[in-house]
Amino acid sequence: MPRLHLEGHFILRIGWLRAAVMGANDGIVSTASLIVGVAAASATTSEVMVAGAAGLVAGAMSMAAGEYVSVSSQSDTEEADLNRERSELADHPEIEHDELTQIYVKRGIEPALARQVAQQLMAKDALGAHALDELGISEITTARPIQAALTSAATFAIGAAMPLAMVVIAPSALLVPVVSVASLAFLALLGAVGAQAGGASVMTGMTRVTFWGALAMALTAGIGTLVGKVV
Repeated sequence: MPRLHLEGHFILRIGWLRAAVMGANDGIVSTASLIVGVAAASATTSEVMVAGAAGLVAGAMSMAAGEYVSVSSQSDTEEADLNRERSELADHPEIEHDELTQIYVKRGIEPALARQVAQQLMAKDALGAHALDELGISEITTARPIQAALTSAATFAIGAAMPLAMVVIAPSALLVPVVSVASLAFLALLGAVGAQAGGASVMTGMTRVTFWGALAMALTAGIGTLVGKVV
């Protein structure tokens, strides 16, 4: 009896991990940058809170809509290719069989065996075989618009709530440095968690998100300071 070896591959998480990391990262960076920019313009704490709360709601809705539209476009493209492949399989099965055979030959399988493999796979699930090996569409990587939209919106709101919470507890005179330092810490944590979940380098993940977050906050703080002086 063959022994089963169960493996947990990180690629299985790609459907939700990308949307989750992007949503949380955008929530922290955009909201923290907005708060820092408004605070640097000499706004009151209440004005900063209003701006941050509005940024949280608007950003979460924007992320949901953007992810849904974007991933829906991918899903539509996949469906169009599958429909086209379904039609070609019905009209020209032999040509499609030869096409699949050549794919396996290019991967290093002997022509006779490649033809036999293609024949057996097409006998079981012709569309599935062509979707995977010709189009690169699989159950793991297929587009899921609703999942992406909900994940992005939820993680954006969670990420945005972190710098917003700092506004509540930080003294008004120290609002900019407290929000900046705390948000960079949140970003570093997010980078570490995202890298760990995806099986990547933790240090690389932390450095990447922290650098871009620091740059965004520095730019908005500078703009806020200039606008505050002019106004």
